[in-house]
Amino acid sequence: MRISDLVAQHILEMLDEQNGNAEIKRNELASILGCVPSQINYVITSRFTPEQGYIVESRRGGGGYIRITRVKMDKSTAIMHIVNSIGKTLDKATAEIMIKNMYNQSIIDSTTARLLAAAMSERVFMDVPQTFRDVFRARIFKNMLLTLSE
Repeated sequence: MRISDLVAQHILEMLDEQNGNAEIKRNELASILGCVPSQINYVITSRFTPEQGYIVESRRGGGGYIRITRVKMDKSTAIMHIVNSIGKTLDKATAEIMIKNMYNQSIIDSTTARLLAAAMSERVFMDVPQTFRDVFRARIFKNMLLTLSE
């Protein structure tokens, strides 16, 4: 398992244990996990974003911390939040992260997650010119999500 996956897993466990709120001291967490503090920053900025259902606050200095809060929303609101966070393009990796987060937050079930992932795969877009793939992926993903929210 990659270090970024370990960091994300540790933070998710903290969120689960602390009812959706985790306060992290970056240097302490880096020491516990055996990584550099910048790795903690990378994971937080890439995997704990508002689009993925998290609010991140930080305070710098000696007593500084990073506070992560999991936003609780009903299924329809969560899906609309995701739809609104998707721009004109969507790459495969981001789509996969969104699907994984929706599944982990019980917004979608495993069958729906697999169907969404299949629709976002590169195999679907093989005959589409590279410059248009992410545009089509965004349109299709948004439409599928809007269908789920009805």
